[in-house]
Amino acid sequence: MHIISSHFIYFLLKERYKIMAIDKSQIKKVVLAYSGGLDTSIIIPWLKENYNNCEVIAVSGNVGQADELEGLEEKALKTGASKLYIEDLTDEFADEFIVPCLKAGAKYEDYLLGTSFARPAIAKRLAEIAIAEGADAICHGCTGKGNDQVRFELTIKAFAPDMKIIAPWREWSIKSREEEIEYAEAHNIPLKINRETNYSKDKNFWHLSHEGLDLEDPANEPQYEKEGFLEMGVSPIKAPDAPTYITLDFEAGKPVALNGKKMSVKEIILALNEIGGANGIGLLDIVENRLVGMKSRGVYETPGGTILYKALDVLKTICLDKYTAHEMQKMAITLGEVVYNGQWYTPLREAISAFVDKATETCTGTVKLKLYKGNMINAGVTSPYSLYNPDFATFDEDEVYNQADSAGFINLFGLPIKVKAMMDQQNKK
Repeated sequence: MHIISSHFIYFLLKERYKIMAIDKSQIKKVVLAYSGGLDTSIIIPWLKENYNNCEVIAVSGNVGQADELEGLEEKALKTGASKLYIEDLTDEFADEFIVPCLKAGAKYEDYLLGTSFARPAIAKRLAEIAIAEGADAICHGCTGKGNDQVRFELTIKAFAPDMKIIAPWREWSIKSREEEIEYAEAHNIPLKINRETNYSKDKNFWHLSHEGLDLEDPANEPQYEKEGFLEMGVSPIKAPDAPTYITLDFEAGKPVALNGKKMSVKEIILALNEIGGANGIGLLDIVENRLVGMKSRGVYETPGGTILYKALDVLKTICLDKYTAHEMQKMAITLGEVVYNGQWYTPLREAISAFVDKATETCTGTVKLKLYKGNMINAGVTSPYSLYNPDFATFDEDEVYNQADSAGFINLFGLPIKVKAMMDQQNKK
């Protein structure tokens, strides 16, 4: 695969933005990706100030950010938006974005892609609304240092290739979150954060990420035991002293039941978040390599997702043959990079997902796990498609395996080594 330097990609993005500068006089209506967080809270008045008092239509994609949606419409309208769409994308997010990655076991440097696969779900709906509203541009609040700008814009290109894109972080004079807070205060924009709790967070029902403040120094330990730091669970230290057992049922790699109760994928994730969070499951502290070239430190809470990845991995050990399992591991790395880099709507992603769907057709069965203070312990697995045969695997006497056959196998398998050694000996004479 041809790899382009992430520094070069960032350079191209900056240069393209200079060349394709927007004629602000032509911008009458803008659709804004709106979360109500710090960035997008100040963007509404900024757009009206800098784009000739244009109409701003706010769009919030509900991917399970729960309480963050409370009071959002009132806030958007008070800060200058003409209307707010709140689109329920939760089931689509679970079934069409999370499940394909879960089935593949896709990760990016151990990160379970919580923000990465949420962005194309939101951006797709954003583009659809912009087209329906006859908007002149789409605006997002992604920083020029981050990955999300790429994820949003690549998806917009897939559904509205000619749509103009406004990215305030590439235009305005604001240089930090501190200056954003000052702007908000000057414009009487209410915020749910302050200078002391100003972590950069992204939340959906799959995960919660924390970045910034003390976490910017990898030498600092995350404040897991500090009240209010964790939102989806507890530190393993504060988890119960007794284990919790769960069972998960899968059909063709898709989770279908928890503890014997049939549920949707979304419902299973939400229930596992409660169970896993209470047992200190799913905390990840990593320094990852961003697409735009720099390293970034993040702390992630993914209790339910971590359990699902573990359970399906256990099931795969008995349902996949060796070569398919190994190829799946390679595909998981590639898919993780593709999704992380915002390339969801590409032939490569679709091709990998097609392979995964075929490979996991027999990944049907039940997995039992024991959860204890941040640990997930395999407590049993069964499947009607299990390739594990105790008659062959036993150390006791059996009638199906002739151990003498192994001699011929080793002779053939080791023939290249033998021929090479014979050649070496001949050349030494």
